[in-house]
Amino acid sequence: MKPRVSLQDSSLRNGNFSLRIDPVRSEDAGLYEAWVKYSMELHTCHVELGIITVTLNPPSPVVENELLSMSCNSSHRASLVETCWFHNRHLDPTSRTFCSVPGAVFVLRPAMSDAGSWRCQLRYSDNEIISATYNLQILGFDGPANPVVYAAAGSAA
Repeated sequence: MKPRVSLQDSSLRNGNFSLRIDPVRSEDAGLYEAWVKYSMELHTCHVELGIITVTLNPPSPVVENELLSMSCNSSHRASLVETCWFHNRHLDPTSRTFCSVPGAVFVLRPAMSDAGSWRCQLRYSDNEIISATYNLQILGFDGPANPVVYAAAGSAA
């Protein structure tokens, strides 16, 4: 996993033996075990790393008015019960633009107003709730609704 893994050496003396993985990849999911020997004592710690991914189709950059799907998956082992999508902290409205299926949301004609923070929230049969946030950027025209713009001769437009 080198060079993505590091220990905070300065924190070891304070009892912090955290492992830092940057960036995390899907294949990093699983059980991690740490052994720390201090004087004559051996301490162990077990941590399970779960991974959640948000995938865009087509991949970024997203172009205005082209069909977009965003899917959300995690490495959690229980059965998926419910998927909720939030846009800019609000539950996704079921309007003409959005259609949702388990784990995914389809944006039929993405507009500049669809850009921003999207969060998927997955709820599993064991009542575990997992979420991830994705900052969606859309390439498009964010100008006036009327395509005719007047400018004075000699000025900048």
